Amino acid sequence: MNTKSSDWMRAYANIAFIKYWGKKDEALLLPQNNSLSLTLDAFYTDTKVEFSKDLMADELWINGQKQEAHALKKVQQILDIARELGQVTEYAKVSSYNAVPTAAGLASSASGLAALTAAVDDALGLHLSKQELSCLARRGSGSACRSIFGGFVEWQQGTDDSDSYAIPIDEANWDIGMIFVIVHDGKKDISSTEGMRRAVETSPFYNAWKSSCEKDLHEIKKAIKQRNLERVGQIAEHSALKMHSLNFSAQPPFNYWSPESIQVMNCVKDLRKAGYVAYFTMDAGPNVKIICKASEMDIIYDKLLSNYSPDQLVKALPGPGVQKVNEDQVMIIED
Repeated sequence: MNTKSSDWMRAYANIAFIKYWGKKDEALLLPQNNSLSLTLDAFYTDTKVEFSKDLMADELWINGQKQEAHALKKVQQILDIARELGQVTEYAKVSSYNAVPTAAGLASSASGLAALTAAVDDALGLHLSKQELSCLARRGSGSACRSIFGGFVEWQQGTDDSDSYAIPIDEANWDIGMIFVIVHDGKKDISSTEGMRRAVETSPFYNAWKSSCEKDLHEIKKAIKQRNLERVGQIAEHSALKMHSLNFSAQPPFNYWSPESIQVMNCVKDLRKAGYVAYFTMDAGPNVKIICKASEMDIIYDKLLSNYSPDQLVKALPGPGVQKVNEDQVMIIED
């Protein structure tokens, strides 16, 4: 038999409520601080992996399109480690269908590399634990370690390759939802990796940011346990603003916001004035995510329609961890 093939594996994107912004080890992708995220059901990646002696090089196919060699870098980090663990030498064909716009601050790398990790484990019969899967996913993209799990997840920064992984905190099976407002779905000008590096090296406020993350993490975990969505939202919004402030204070300064991003933030503040529980968060991109009650999501969505088209708005509920899906469930998206 010349091939070792996986089933289709699906992982969902996660959005950080307590941000991580900066690495203390770029080779191992160890973060400067713990972070906390919510896995969501709206955006996901389906991936299948085939190791074959007939292949002359690793291949990556996304939405039916073969990718250039430079796009393989993060994928090969995971493939190479898995080959060593499984004691195989074959090259791999990775087929992914991505229901997340790439490099737009919508966590495409998190879902993509978490799905890849699970598929590689399945293809090679490694039988890795969830903790080991999380560690391996991190080697491709830091935030991917969180998408191994569903609900609220904490990524523990750790000190080395073996103890930097995510752990589940809360299933989030209560009244919480999120609305994505997509103001731009193109690639960002400054990658997350470059943005983090610049903030760590040049922002005069970086150490204050790190120390504030510890307090934020403690407070938000307490609020999650109490199911106090208003407090969760307050902490998450403040964490996002502090993260982006690092970028404004870097040298040279940069930011991921657009005028449309600010318009959405102001819209969220108006929703709060009107009595809704609504808070925003943003990652390395201009798109805004609105944290709200699941029970009020349809009402807030309808109000947003006065300023945004339906294709700019995506409703999401807490999502599950990485899982196997049948081939007929895979959404075939051709670029």
